[in-house]
Amino acid sequence: MSQIIEAMTHQQELLSNLQLLLDSELQLISSRDAEALINLVNEKETLLDEIQQQDQKIASLYATTSPDEPEFVAAKEKIQRLVEDCQYRTQINATAVEQGQLRLEHLRNLIMEVRAKESLTYDKAGKKKAGPKGGGVTA
Repeated sequence: MSQIIEAMTHQQELLSNLQLLLDSELQLISSRDAEALINLVNEKETLLDEIQQQDQKIASLYATTSPDEPEFVAAKEKIQRLVEDCQYRTQINATAVEQGQLRLEHLRNLIMEVRAKESLTYDKAGKKKAGPKGGGVTA
């Protein structure tokens, strides 16, 4: 029984580390520090691999455990709360990324509109026409 409790305690530590990484990730998304964000994503990927390996270890030990033990139930509930919190933080980070992309798209559209207005000219009939600035005028 102590092996699975030890494995679950280690899993709780890994999940707590993931929470910290997710908080850092949100800060980096907000500050738009791409290089640091890439490094953090690589670190998060390694941590997620460790969490998956620990899950597999716990699953193999589970067969030899009585699931009614109070210590086991408490550890399992704590892990579930940590996982739910990590999922929530991941959703927040995903929303922050989406909002950043929307702002970038909006800025791109504004730039395109300004460029289009700069290149707006008029033809002989006085109608608006897009084209190169001052093109076609000869003396």
